[in-house]
Amino acid sequence: MCKTKSAIFIQTIIFLNINYLKIIMVSSKNHIKSFEILKKVNTKSKPNISKISKELGITRQTFQNKFEMLKDKGIIKNFTININPNIRPNLKYVILEIKTNPKEPHIVEDLLKIPQMKMLDGIFGEYSLIALFVFNDSDEFNKVLLKVDEIMGTSFFKKYQIIEAIKVFKTNGIDVTATELEIDLNLDQTDYNVLKIMENEQNLKLISTYEISKIFKKRYNVELSQSTIYNRIKKLEESSVILNYSINFKPKKVGFKGKFIVRIKPKDSSKYSELALSLVKRDEIVYLFRMGEQYGLFAIVRVKRIEDFGDFIKNLYESEDMEDTYTNFVLDELKPYTNFKMF
Repeated sequence: MCKTKSAIFIQTIIFLNINYLKIIMVSSKNHIKSFEILKKVNTKSKPNISKISKELGITRQTFQNKFEMLKDKGIIKNFTININPNIRPNLKYVILEIKTNPKEPHIVEDLLKIPQMKMLDGIFGEYSLIALFVFNDSDEFNKVLLKVDEIMGTSFFKKYQIIEAIKVFKTNGIDVTATELEIDLNLDQTDYNVLKIMENEQNLKLISTYEISKIFKKRYNVELSQSTIYNRIKKLEESSVILNYSINFKPKKVGFKGKFIVRIKPKDSSKYSELALSLVKRDEIVYLFRMGEQYGLFAIVRVKRIEDFGDFIKNLYESEDMEDTYTNFVLDELKPYTNFKMF
């Protein structure tokens, strides 16, 4: 009798363990699917959901259900596009470093209201906040600068500095040195408005030409046919003005736990471009700018584990012609959604 009970007990334990392993395997599979979905919707042209679903081995409905689940969990927010920084006139990338303290939450709240701000992080160091802005032109930059001056006028320290990028080598994981714009490509205000709408006005359903047409009518009082919008978007895609379509997501929710700001100084100051062209090949570097400072290369680095950063820096010194680096660890991503190319 005891042997029978023991045998039943052992069989029960084996059964439970097998089912537990099945649950773990399914959970792992679902996690991989979610990660793969976010990678798949990062495409050169408008994502084809039916095609992506087929490539992932799931139905379109399952894909939509996954999307809803990711949205409900706060992992994803909306579709967007990345715009080539070298369009003429060039987009202006600007870094803002701010000294503030925890007793001034209104500084962060007011900064987050500025639509041109793409990143706001809390960091260790002399400055406690660092922000990345992208402007269409100098006029837009000057208007926002007045707003920043106004916000910082309410700060205790009133200490901040602005660093303008001289050249953009990489943006959101995309190597822009590998893309060439047509020499005679001229964008008008309608093109810029289309880009702005596609960058900022989408949700988790890709925006249609009909919806863009409605926005033009309401916001700009301009009648624009769907075929005209379609042809303009096609031209912007084919000429690499639109670098890619992507989706805004929370990096930590999909396994990217570490973010660092790294300033880099080469051994030979005449080889900044040569060093930059080598650095853009590294997946961990999602942004890379040339700045007019002593540490003339400014990189934003993502790693999946905090401890991976040590290996990353060690490898940089071993394989790149660098003299020194200066690093800030990002404590908190205050503008949590981004859309860099996942790796």
